[in-house]
Amino acid sequence: MLQGRLEGIGWFTCENLRRIVTAHPEHNFFFLFDRPYHADFVFSSNVTPVVIGPPARHPVLYFIWFEFSVRRMLRKLKADLFLSPDGYLSLSSGIPSIAVFHDLNFEHYPADLPFAERWYYRTFFRKYAAKAARIATVSEYSKSDIHKQYGTDLALIDVVYNGANEMYAPVNEDIKNTTRKKYTNGRPYFFFVGSLHPRKNLVNLFRAFDIFKKNDTQNCVLLLAGAKKWWTGEIASVFEAMKFSESVIFTGRLETEEMKNVTGSAIALTYVSYFEGFGIPIVEAFRCGTPVISSNVTSMPEVSGEAALLINPFDPEEISEAMHRIVQDEDLRKKLITEGFRRAEIFTWDKSAERLWNCIEKVLKASPAALSGK
Repeated sequence: MLQGRLEGIGWFTCENLRRIVTAHPEHNFFFLFDRPYHADFVFSSNVTPVVIGPPARHPVLYFIWFEFSVRRMLRKLKADLFLSPDGYLSLSSGIPSIAVFHDLNFEHYPADLPFAERWYYRTFFRKYAAKAARIATVSEYSKSDIHKQYGTDLALIDVVYNGANEMYAPVNEDIKNTTRKKYTNGRPYFFFVGSLHPRKNLVNLFRAFDIFKKNDTQNCVLLLAGAKKWWTGEIASVFEAMKFSESVIFTGRLETEEMKNVTGSAIALTYVSYFEGFGIPIVEAFRCGTPVISSNVTSMPEVSGEAALLINPFDPEEISEAMHRIVQDEDLRKKLITEGFRRAEIFTWDKSAERLWNCIEKVLKASPAALSGK
C-alpha cells in the first residue's frame, strides 16, 4: 500500500483491509510494511503498523523479506494467521497462511516479465500454493486456473471478487466538456487505464486505433492513463509506426477524482488485455455509465457479462470494428450503459471484504484462541 500509487492489488488490499479491521474490533491486526507507511493506511485502533526491512524491491529481496523478516516477526507476534494480499508467503513459517493469487499470467505469458521476476514467480508461487492453508482469488477463471496449474483442491480456493471505488459515478455534461478540453482539446476519446504492460495489449490497441482512424468522422483520440513501467521495445516500435500517433495522448498516473471524470467522459473504455485475473477498470466504467470494449478471454467475459462488447484481443480489425459500433450505434451505447449499471452492483468492496473474511474465518476456526479475540 503506497500512498498515491495504488493499482489493482493495492486497491484490493486497501479496500478489503479497511472494512475487515473496522468490522472486527475483537481482533488485533498487525500490518507488515517493508518501508515507511502513510498514516492513512492505519485504518483503526486495532491496527498496529510494523516496518521491517529490507525494502522488497527485487526477487532476491522478496526472498529475504518473507523467509527471514516476516517469519521472525510472525513468531515474535505469536500470530494466529498470516494473510498475504499479493500471494507471497513465508515458506519457513509455521503460521497458518492465506495467499491471495490475483492471476497466474506469468505461467501463461512468461516472456512478458523480466527474467528475475519470471524465475521467481514460476519457482515460488507453486510452492506458495502448496503451503497455503487456503487461497483466495478474484474470479472463477483464476480459481480454475490455479487448480489446473498447481493441482490445488478446488475446495481450498475461495473466490473473492474485486470491487470498484464508490466515487466512480456518472458525470454531468459540464464536467465532460471540461475534461475533454483539458486532455484532448475538446475531442471525443476512447480511454485505456492501467500499467502500460505487454499483457494489457497496447500493441493491438494501437493497431486497432490506426485502422479505426482511417474512417473516423468525429476526430476521436485515444487517451491512456498509467505509468510506463513495462513499456517494451515492441510497444514502442508499434506506437512509433502508427500513422495516427499524434491522436494518442498519455496522461500518466491520475488521482481517483480525476480518473472518475476521465472515465465518465470517454466514448468508451477500451480494455482489451489478453490476460486478466479480473479487470477493475471494467467495473469502474460500468459505474460511470461508460460503454466498455473488452476481451473474450480469461476472466473478462465473467466480469463483463452482457454489459460489454467482447472482442478477440489478438485481432486489431475486430477491436476497430467495435470502436466504430460504439461511435455509430446510439441504441447499442444505451443498452451497454444500462447493462453496465446492473453489472456493477454485483462487484462491490463490501461484498469482497465479506468474502475475504469468510475465507479467513475458515482458517481461524482451527484456532479457538483466535476466535475468542486473543
